[in-house]
Amino acid sequence: MNSHTSLRDVLYEAPGPKTKRKIAIATAISLVALAVLIILIIRQFYLSGQLDAKYWSFFTRGTTWSFIGTGLVGTLEVALLAGIVTFIAGFLMMLGRISESRILRGICTALVEFTRGVPTLLFIYFFFLVVPTLGIKLVSLWKIVLPVAISASGVVAEVLRSGVNAVPKGQTEAALSLGMTKGQVFIHIVFPQAIRYVIPALISELVIVVKDTTFAYVVSFPDLMQNAMVLISNYDAMLSVYLVVAVIYILINYTLNKISAWIARRRNTTVKVTTKLL
Repeated sequence: MNSHTSLRDVLYEAPGPKTKRKIAIATAISLVALAVLIILIIRQFYLSGQLDAKYWSFFTRGTTWSFIGTGLVGTLEVALLAGIVTFIAGFLMMLGRISESRILRGICTALVEFTRGVPTLLFIYFFFLVVPTLGIKLVSLWKIVLPVAISASGVVAEVLRSGVNAVPKGQTEAALSLGMTKGQVFIHIVFPQAIRYVIPALISELVIVVKDTTFAYVVSFPDLMQNAMVLISNYDAMLSVYLVVAVIYILINYTLNKISAWIARRRNTTVKVTTKLL
């Protein structure tokens, strides 16, 4: 493999002329089918009266967008806090997974599998219905942040572990031979490189965290989805409100995915430049 060959080039062979024609034809057919489907959906909405002005006119008011903006701030607040808690919990579980202690490895492995296997909504109901009966009082913010973070922590732990395993073992051996302790090697050499390897995957997991914040309505936290439900209740405009909110979520996740792709490209470029210099 030369310095200009990327992992994508190795895994996916460039299509030939015939394959390109087939792809172009399939793409054209798919676009036509999608356009027809969209037209049919819009026509059905028109016939059912869902495109009437009364269902859309309230979006011309500043108070509506202010209310939506307040919900968006709530969503971003939950996503940010959940992301921080997820990373901390995932990091601790990752340390347990790579620990030399068999007992600690077993416990952390069980926690990873448990958090990955249980649906987020069950964690939310646990914090909403069970935790208060134990005498623990949480504000609605943490009733959504903690379950969302716990649900995602197992995946983050595995992502971080894969990054640690991707660091060449020779670097660890060389550092140990120079008198560094295992802790120093991990903190100063292994983990910084591991983070660079998995940043795109971590951002992709943040997209899932943002999606999971839509469950905030269960605990009555005023996020974007909760405020959307209030608008629907006030104006009886389910289609228009859900459509606008869906576009906002799409833009947020699209931005995160673009950031992830940009970081991945930048990291690949750095690797290529380093290979040339070597």
